[in-house]
Amino acid sequence: MKRIPLAILALTLTIPLNAQFMGGSYKDLEDSETVSALKEHIAFLSSTFLEGRAPGSEGELEAAIYLTEVFDKYGLDVLSGPEGDTFGVMQESGDTLTSRNVIAYIPGYDANLRNNYIVIGARLDNIGTSMMTVDGESRKNIYYGANGNASGVAILAELAKRLSTNALLMRRSVLLVGFGASTQSYAGAWYFLNRAFTATDRIDAMINLDMLGTGNRGFYAYTSSNADMNALLQSVNTALHPIVPELTSAEPFASDHRAFYDKEIPSIYFTTGRYPEWSSVRDTPSLLDYDNMERELEYIYNFSVSLINGPKLLFRPEANTGKTLTPTVIPYYDCTTKPSFLNSYDPKVFLEQWVYKYLKYPDEAVNNGIQGQVLVGFVIDEKGKITDVQVLKGVDELLDQEAVRVISASPTWKPGTLNGKKIKASMSLYVEFRLERR
Repeated sequence: MKRIPLAILALTLTIPLNAQFMGGSYKDLEDSETVSALKEHIAFLSSTFLEGRAPGSEGELEAAIYLTEVFDKYGLDVLSGPEGDTFGVMQESGDTLTSRNVIAYIPGYDANLRNNYIVIGARLDNIGTSMMTVDGESRKNIYYGANGNASGVAILAELAKRLSTNALLMRRSVLLVGFGASTQSYAGAWYFLNRAFTATDRIDAMINLDMLGTGNRGFYAYTSSNADMNALLQSVNTALHPIVPELTSAEPFASDHRAFYDKEIPSIYFTTGRYPEWSSVRDTPSLLDYDNMERELEYIYNFSVSLINGPKLLFRPEANTGKTLTPTVIPYYDCTTKPSFLNSYDPKVFLEQWVYKYLKYPDEAVNNGIQGQVLVGFVIDEKGKITDVQVLKGVDELLDQEAVRVISASPTWKPGTLNGKKIKASMSLYVEFRLERR
């Protein structure tokens, strides 16, 4: 893919009457400086030129180069190279997909805390493209990903600018990361934690920014029910803000915060939640509510400063079942070769092809309107059998038992390996029970 200036891309846009051409995109004359910047970031990241930013694609590479240049322009110390910190993801075909993370650094001022870190991240990639046949002709569909997740990357960029400008106020150091190959089981976040960054024990917390463009439909914070993070959120919310998030106990979407949770790092996920255009060709800039994005940015900045300067948060699992895994059990993301189901390393295949296919919604739960997400932990042993199934975060006994039942009845997996040896691997998945409104 040959790089072309953003200004050329903008020539295909319809020019609003109350607009002027600035910096490669059209700015409404009434836009604030921040809204103008957000629009410019999203116009490039969700342009036809990037073709949906699929993991390992030229479009994802261009997004990484763009974020690197923005970080540099805003005065941050960029730790990754001009094209990001590259890593490989093994595909089912045996080929290796090459992706990359973009990492920038803001040093803290406190001698006692500057070697502790807050990570703030947003995924760079999206679905990419697909081909379909219409009236006998092949057509390319582009999944532009304006909300998913050009919106999160845009807010990450402008948040980086504000934090850099006010670096003298930051006690801890901050790492701002654009994660590559997030849609490949959060591969970029896993690589960052397990290969690229060696001081993971010094990461005090993580903030994840994913799909933040539809604030007119809601603004949410998900903390995996971490009591300390909830308390900090409530404390920040007591101040006057143009918008505050609703704390949700149900994970709106799976995202990079999961890799940090697996490392027992307190994490918070900001998002505007589910929207009908998700993972479709209709996810374009016209969906986005830029005024609310600016308000969200203001809140996330204030929350970030409180987290950066506040006391260390504790990681507290949602439930303690009394069971402990033996040291011979390896976390899923630490396996050299991850366990696979139906020849796929993606846990979504297990959910779609087994769990949701054979899950039975209990009649009593339906009649009583009970719904929610059950977090289930289990082990895939050396023979590929599912063992030690347990509820880590329950909703209701009816739903909990059904989630355990269907996972316990799973067919055999292909076991994971560590350094060429088959091992027991631990996993945790959310099983969602949702009632349709009529």
